[in-house]
Amino acid sequence: MFRTLDEKVSVAGQITPADVAAAAAQGYAAIVNNRPDGEEPGQVPGAEIAAAAAAAGLAYSAIPVDHSGFDQRQIDAMAAALDAAGGPVLAFCRSGTRSTYLWALASAKMGAPAEGLVAKAAAQGYDLGPLRPMLDSL
Repeated sequence: MFRTLDEKVSVAGQITPADVAAAAAQGYAAIVNNRPDGEEPGQVPGAEIAAAAAAAGLAYSAIPVDHSGFDQRQIDAMAAALDAAGGPVLAFCRSGTRSTYLWALASAKMGAPAEGLVAKAAAQGYDLGPLRPMLDSL
């Protein structure tokens, strides 16, 4: 269920409080929620995931990305969350794609080469092609 992008970040589609407990048991240090609340009926609210993370001793960050795309504030927030985590991070959204994109943008901003990011994402089934010009510019 969790797709490992690199030694520090894995992504997933929508998670539940039980998934948070599983993430803690697997050694994750933080959860990053890239999904806005109310995106679809029946979606687990971010507050429930945050409470489960707190109960499991995990850091929690909400950096929602909606259909309008990414902005510098979100990229900076993701970079800060990854830097502060102190261990592996599980980021999630509806399918894992937005989380993968935001990981790639934050990683490029922190100096990771675009080619490596593209290859790591592709190995997990994510296409960073639409972001390539932005990755190269960071």
